[in-house]
Amino acid sequence: MKICVKRIHHIQICIPFGKEAEARSFYTDVLGFTEIEKPASLKENGGLWYEARNAELHIGVENMQSYNSKCHPAFEIENILAARSYLEAHGVQTKEEKPIPGIIRFSFRDPFNNRIEFLEKEL
Repeated sequence: MKICVKRIHHIQICIPFGKEAEARSFYTDVLGFTEIEKPASLKENGGLWYEARNAELHIGVENMQSYNSKCHPAFEIENILAARSYLEAHGVQTKEEKPIPGIIRFSFRDPFNNRIEFLEKEL
């Protein structure tokens, strides 16, 4: 049997317990993602869910002491240079990533040290 992947449905990252308001400020106000309502059965777990075009970003809560993972979601975006300038103007430190032929990319950390990558295919 061959497994056929249709698309990425969601990516989950984590934030410390009780930091949903700070996460909402970053993901809604700075990144401009659209928050979506979590199913009632999962609301008691805390965290937030977002829609980012054709995928979802689920933000869970957990103990994150000494957390510095290289795990990350990578979002293909448009106007990557403008996006990078925008983030840096909002105090987000960006990092140049190793080159991949045909792709412009960089990464950054959210306020909870989750790594996020933005990329754009070169024309």
